[in-house]
Order: sequence, then structure tokens, then C-alpha cells
Amino acid sequence: MAQSFHPGEVWPDDRGVPINAHGGGILRDGGTYYWFGEHKIAGEAGNFAHVGVHVYSSTDLYHWTDRGIALAVSTDPASEITEGCVIERPKVIRNPGGRYVMWFHLELKGHGYRAARAGVAVSATPVGPYQYLGSFRPNAGVWPENVPEDEKRALTPDEMRLVRESRFNGGSLPDDIGNELFRRDFAGGQMSRDMTLFVDDDGSAYQIYASEENSTMQISLLTGDYLRPAGRYIRVFPGGFNEAPAMFKYRGKYYLITSGTHGWAPCDARLGVADSIWGPWKALGNPCVGPPQQTRITFDSQSTFVLPVAGGFIFMADRWRPKNAIDGRYVWLPIVLSGEHPSIAWRDQWDLSVFNSGSARTP
Repeated sequence: MAQSFHPGEVWPDDRGVPINAHGGGILRDGGTYYWFGEHKIAGEAGNFAHVGVHVYSSTDLYHWTDRGIALAVSTDPASEITEGCVIERPKVIRNPGGRYVMWFHLELKGHGYRAARAGVAVSATPVGPYQYLGSFRPNAGVWPENVPEDEKRALTPDEMRLVRESRFNGGSLPDDIGNELFRRDFAGGQMSRDMTLFVDDDGSAYQIYASEENSTMQISLLTGDYLRPAGRYIRVFPGGFNEAPAMFKYRGKYYLITSGTHGWAPCDARLGVADSIWGPWKALGNPCVGPPQQTRITFDSQSTFVLPVAGGFIFMADRWRPKNAIDGRYVWLPIVLSGEHPSIAWRDQWDLSVFNSGSARTP
């Protein structure tokens, strides 16, 4: 059996069926890895949720066993997660009480991408079934910590009228719109689209998500049970238009990989670094190295998660195929740790020995 990764190629599970876990993340629990991701169906219909969140397990990261559907969509048309909604980028962490907590980006059926909500589900076991608890926009009634005091105020009538009359495309802001959006969403909660979860060394957990019409990332502390926002968050790279967040920590520094906001089309990756998760955050540019025709589109993929392994980190990304969603492929590559600027290079084939050889570590 194969003992290596082949980025971009079809990856079969234990039954010989292509793994169906898109926009995913991995939980390590004991000696087992659990890969959660969006279950896609064929055609453009696969861009909506018709099945739910799939889960696979592995002890070596090369071979994956199908463990079924961890969170199933509902047949109740009144449910928030009814068939035909949008469930994206599911991530699972284990809380201090031993429960497994799943967060994901939820769009309500028939609402396009206007809902911009975070969904939460829980289970007593890693593979589920997960019980859906509900959704919300994070941090309603809370101001971000890293904005000037004079911006912590409601919109004036003129500002509110301007925002209401503006049209947002998820890739740019009108010239006369700046910091009005987090103030617009103060009462109802901040928009939450592409997201990931991160658990720090002290057990504190965070949700990192694209907000403010995709123009700004936000980092939000979770409550001790990981089920809700704790009422403390910051804005990161305001106006930068980042999505597809993936976070990791190395030698005391926090690193955030994102992508530009080009919809399904691949684009450049971005790397940020901070000494504290609360910032300040510094942009380091594109972490991908190699021929520009490959690096400017992140090797025809988009980030979804960074997996810590013994000796290093694996960059996980998706090749989206919106015309036939089920044919999306996975790109896993080792992160090369060198100085302050980790990098990612293309490899046709590789295995975990790169983390032992030193080729993916700082000398």
C-alpha cells in the first residue's frame, strides 16, 4: 500500500472510493487522526449541502477509513441545515469536558451568501453523530479590541444610509466604505464566512473567520467549553480581503495562512505572523515558492488547514471544481520552516520522512 502523498491526484479511501471531505480539517485524538470535510455530490449541485459533513479516520495519514457522515443535513425544510443549505469548512476540536465540538460556515438555504453565520454541533465521540446546536453571527454587542475608541460607536443616520445603499461583491469595497461594516454588524453580530479553529498551548480556543463582507479577518476567543464566542475579538488585516484561513504556531509565533478572495478560482496565498494571537499582525507575503505561474495560484489550490505532525506542519488545501464539485482534489504539502518566513514548495510525491531529514525544518 502507498506510503506517500500525491498532491492533486485522486485519493481513495479504504474501499477504493475517492475521499469526500472538502474544505476540511483534521482532529488528532489519541493516536488516531479524524478528517472532517464537506461531502460533495456530482455537478454544480454539489456546491450545496445535500449530505452533510463526512469523516474519515487514519493512524498514518496515508490511508483513510470511511467512518460515515458525522453531521447529516436535515430533511426538515424548517431546519437551518436543511438539504440545499451551504455547509463549508467544518472543523472539530475536543473541549476540556471531553465533548467534540464542530464549527462550520453556514449559509441558509435560498439566501445566497447573505446569512454569513457560524454553525455549531457537538458529539460524545469523534465520528459522531453530531447534534446540531444552532447558528449565530459571532460577538453581537461586542466591540473589537484593536480599534480606536472613537470608532466604537453606532453608525450615524448618514453612514447607515450609505451602507444600506452600497453593493458588496466579496472582493472589494466601494470607495466610500471603510470601517463602517463592523459597526453596522455590532448589534446583530459579525459576519462569519470562511473559518477555521485553533487551540493554543494553554487550551484556549479561537475561531478565525472572514468577516465584514470578506474584507477583514477576525480572531475570536471561544468560551471554555468551545461552544460560543467569549466576547473578545480583534480585526486582522482590515480591508485586505482574505479568506480560507489556516493557523499554526511555531517557536512561540503565530502564523496565519489565507488566500485572496477570488471565489472558486485559485489565487495567491498570504502569510501573516504575530508574537501574540492578539497581534499586532505583520504581513509576510506569499509563502509559496517556485515558478510564478504556480505560486500565484497556490499550486491551483486554496488553503483549508495546517496540520501539526511530529517534526513539522502539513499545509492542506483544496482544488475546487465548481462545475463538478465531487471531483475536487486535495493538495497536501510540507511547510518548510526557515527563519521567520515559512514556505511551501510543490512536490509531485512526498512522505513524512521529510520532517525527519531536516528538509522541512530550520537548520
